[in-house]
Amino acid sequence: MMASAKTEIVQDTFLIGIGASPGIAIGEIFLVNRTRTAAVERRIAPYEVQGEIEAFFEAVELSKKQLEEVKSGVTDRQLVEHLYIIDTHLLILDDQMLLESTVGMIREKLVNAEGALKRTLKKFREVFDKIEDEYLRERRSDIDSVGDRLLRNLVGASQQSLAEVDRKAIIAAHDLSPADTMQMDKEQIIAFVTDVGGRTSHTAILARSLGIPAVVGLESVTTMVRDRMPAIIDGTHGTLVLNPSPETFREYLKKKQQYEYFEKELLAYRELPGQTLDGFHVSLRGNVELPEEVALAQTQGAEGIGLFRSEFLFLNRSVPPDEEEQLAVYRGIIEKMAPHPVTIRTLDVGGDKFVPEINLADEANPAMGLRAIRFSLKERTLFHVQLRAILRASAFGQVRIMFPMISGMAEIHECKRCLARAMDELRQEQVLFDEELPVGIMIETPSAALVADLLAPEVDFFSVGTNDLIQYCLAVDRGNEHVAYLYEPLHPAILRALQMICTAAKNAGIKVGMCGEMAAEPLYSLILLGLGFDELSMNAPGIPRVKRLLRQVRREDGVQLLGQLFKLGTAQEVSAFLEAQMKQRYPDLFKAPSI
Repeated sequence: MMASAKTEIVQDTFLIGIGASPGIAIGEIFLVNRTRTAAVERRIAPYEVQGEIEAFFEAVELSKKQLEEVKSGVTDRQLVEHLYIIDTHLLILDDQMLLESTVGMIREKLVNAEGALKRTLKKFREVFDKIEDEYLRERRSDIDSVGDRLLRNLVGASQQSLAEVDRKAIIAAHDLSPADTMQMDKEQIIAFVTDVGGRTSHTAILARSLGIPAVVGLESVTTMVRDRMPAIIDGTHGTLVLNPSPETFREYLKKKQQYEYFEKELLAYRELPGQTLDGFHVSLRGNVELPEEVALAQTQGAEGIGLFRSEFLFLNRSVPPDEEEQLAVYRGIIEKMAPHPVTIRTLDVGGDKFVPEINLADEANPAMGLRAIRFSLKERTLFHVQLRAILRASAFGQVRIMFPMISGMAEIHECKRCLARAMDELRQEQVLFDEELPVGIMIETPSAALVADLLAPEVDFFSVGTNDLIQYCLAVDRGNEHVAYLYEPLHPAILRALQMICTAAKNAGIKVGMCGEMAAEPLYSLILLGLGFDELSMNAPGIPRVKRLLRQVRREDGVQLLGQLFKLGTAQEVSAFLEAQMKQRYPDLFKAPSI
């Protein structure tokens, strides 16, 4: 049942949001005020301009001081790896676009510092709101967090610290910043819910690292709840229950016990290899968006990084990162993951993604426009700098380079020419790099799948990006509510495309992996085995779940099951048959609520 702001909260009021961090918590609400600071814009006289500019920079310096204090106060080992997030916010406070735009607004528009900052932040938000990619779009939350801190300091508003929470409680807030999350006492704060936010926000990432259940995007929960209201939060399924009945309480208490037992059971699998009963080894690797997520991948038993998205380096800044900055980030990740390999995907921007220095014309269909490798091959200087940085980083450990959204042979040849040029330069400069650096491509377009037999001899590995491959093959925008139901990973056309890709890789003697969301679903693991995938890369928490299944099945069973699935004509038939077969064959593996 959904409730509005004016509805009396009756017993068993269920609210559905976004599950940001898994787990179940049962307790009382602790309502905190995290509403956005109101910025009052007013016209100023010319003689007031300098005073407003000085007030703005004072707020900037105070914000930096506050964030530095948060950093120095972090002692939790699980959070130390995430101090990079606070550093990101400090970088935003030094961003020339933010500073110059605000100061320019004060001077030129004759508005006060609050109004000028409000206008600047609005421009930033408008850019990020156009981004389709969930991860990149959520970087807007960092701008919001820094902007709100600046506004609070400009108007002299204080804010309650979550470190002051003195009882076990479920925090309810309009929004929580990463700094808020880092100040949480895990002994007191057992979960949190917010009106806004997404699963890939920094706050959500921190919650998962801390093991604190969280549900975000509840829209108006803070206008509905009261302090000390009893509540249950299910962060796995994105559910909040207000005023639970005794029956609901008992039901969720049982689910909580099952979940915690299941999580303890998974601990036993984290350090074991992903090997089937008949000896087939699958490398389970992590998808990583930010350097601080490497530690989480390691604790979950990742055998390397199967997809490192380099886009974060190019966000929230006025100019792209130079070679030295990129090298430092890549080297840090490589050294942390040693002796396992790190696969760095070259810049996947353009279309719906944002690189401030590059002005792209608006495109009617950005998903099929100038993006990914097409963008890099157009912006050769940007591409060259990144290639040099990746090559130099390869001197410090195992690195693989991966080119996104390849659609045919011509692009591979051009990428290899660009890579050869960067290698020649480094040799002339006598800079060390891995001369045998493995080169791979993402298979995420129908054209690449159809000519996979031609592409395979040109590279060292394939990595299938199922998110886009499914979308393009089925002509379905999964973000479009009218057609999202047609987005079917088990569509017979997708299964046949995957078989075509794997067969081409095997015939050419190269490895084939998957780095889309399909890889993290244990229900699909047996058929991916049957298809012949050597590597599966996923978000870190999925690794032990998939590993648990792999270690209790036989690859031969996957081959046999796949033969049966190929006889079915619809996605619904395939899905129903697969679910029934998996529950029948492995009842113990599919009875846990979280799998």
